Amino acid sequence: MVVFGIDPGTATTGYGVIKTSGINGATKFQLIDYDCISTPKEWEMPLRLLYIHKELKSLLRQHNPDCVIVEQLFFGVNSRTAMTVGQARGVVLAAAAYYRLPIFEYQGLHVKSVLTGSGKADKKQMQKSVMKYLGKRKLDKPKNGYIDDAADALAVAICHVLKSEISSPKSKK
Repeated sequence: MVVFGIDPGTATTGYGVIKTSGINGATKFQLIDYDCISTPKEWEMPLRLLYIHKELKSLLRQHNPDCVIVEQLFFGVNSRTAMTVGQARGVVLAAAAYYRLPIFEYQGLHVKSVLTGSGKADKKQMQKSVMKYLGKRKLDKPKNGYIDDAADALAVAICHVLKSEISSPKSKK
């Protein structure tokens, strides 16, 4: 199964693509791709959103995932940031809907809890956990953007696979 994870944002939208397979009853994760879609801050918001949409559609066509996993919006203190991230999320959902891909959403605290055992895990702990699941010692900095955004996208994709394993018990023969 190919899973496309997304951490939406208008300045930087992180994405991560993983492939899963079962070996002897255990899930194996394979890293396919990760990076960020970054937009210049001087661009007007409609142009930034159009660029994110266009790039995501191209990536979805390229990777042909089975599903898209999106980090849900966390409503913090800054409502302006929440509004712009909400706009980016809308563009992300529209790009996935364009290809009629199933969309699943998880809150950041839930992703942290599933991957590390603590909803209060910091960025370093999350990245360490992502690397562990992917069998990597290091994640290189993306060509565009920041490792935090790409790692968060990979984390939400891994979370979905782990949650799917829990919710669908394997049939016994």
